[in-house]
Amino acid sequence: MNTEEQISLIKRGSVNLVNETELKEKLVSGRKLRVKFGVDPTRPDLHLGHIVPLNKLKHFQEMGHTVVFIIGDFTAQVGDPSGKDSTRPVLDKASVLANAKTYTDQAFRILDRERTEIKFNSEWLIPFTEFKKDSLSDFINVAKSVTVSRLLEREDFKNRMKQESPISLLEMLYPVFQGYDSVAVKADVELGGQDQIFNLLMGRDLQKLYGQPPQTALTMPLLVGTDGVKKMSKSYDNYIAFNDEPKDIFGKTMSLSDETMNSYYELLTEADMAEVRAAHPMEAKKKLGETLVEKFYGREEAVKARQGFEQVFSRNELPSEMPEFVIREPMKISQIIVAAGAAKSGNEARRLIEGGAVRIDSQKISEDGVFEPRDAILQAGKRNFRKIIRGA
Repeated sequence: MNTEEQISLIKRGSVNLVNETELKEKLVSGRKLRVKFGVDPTRPDLHLGHIVPLNKLKHFQEMGHTVVFIIGDFTAQVGDPSGKDSTRPVLDKASVLANAKTYTDQAFRILDRERTEIKFNSEWLIPFTEFKKDSLSDFINVAKSVTVSRLLEREDFKNRMKQESPISLLEMLYPVFQGYDSVAVKADVELGGQDQIFNLLMGRDLQKLYGQPPQTALTMPLLVGTDGVKKMSKSYDNYIAFNDEPKDIFGKTMSLSDETMNSYYELLTEADMAEVRAAHPMEAKKKLGETLVEKFYGREEAVKARQGFEQVFSRNELPSEMPEFVIREPMKISQIIVAAGAAKSGNEARRLIEGGAVRIDSQKISEDGVFEPRDAILQAGKRNFRKIIRGA
């Protein structure tokens, strides 16, 4: 692949490239580039929105370059304001480390382990912010060169100021911390979502300050969440996680609107969009569900997920397998739903009942009454089935 072909592949599907001339010079040099991508572990799982940049990182690896995958264990405790209309809750260290535990294994479902460096940014950001015995911290020195007016150029900050929504000083400093990540790992290229462009450009500014060649900033489009409105985010709880069960990945895919489905095809697959649009929406959605399940679990699980969905929703049959719950004494139906793992809380269980989404032996339940122990089939929502067994 010559340089022009590499540039074409890198640009395909991207939103911003700053700048192309510099990137071409780096590629022509023939050296292995260090391509940076960072995630803050605000929840335990990576989600489909991460596939968009991860696929692009994979392209760089196939060209022989090294991916520097940064786990933001420090910055997750600050809270990235990108695209946010309010201050994000700050996580404690224990929660951040617990969430980060599975990130690397999930990333390696797409990335080449041999061409990936995993870094935690507390490694350099703690020393960066600490005062030294005989001098100011590096952070104080950097802060002298970053103006408040520059930070307030961010579109999301402008919007929040117009709405009189508070902006914490900590949030304003987030771009500086992310920018310093680029200095610490000597990044040649940084990838991010299109809402991250300010942070990526801050990385260029700080690299120049430290006498390093500025990184190329490459942004990718944001994948809309399953709600079809906001970007997919763990914080918005509108995501499909890498670690979701096959049936849940398939089921969530089937819940997408047709418009959202098309955007998933464009950003997550290499399917011919003319063929996708020509197909019946239901069949196209099922194929997308299969494709996504296969990416994480293989072809056999993808076929099983589709068959399981069709068995329950197309032919109105019961699943061939379902979790069991043993009941030995009378319980309220909402309590059974929670205890059986079909809802996270009593409030959620009662909302399901009030919304007509709970059935016992195919009979809709309209009140949260007391259930006497007996064998039965419980359905809570579209996809949650439990076999209730009367205990001795």
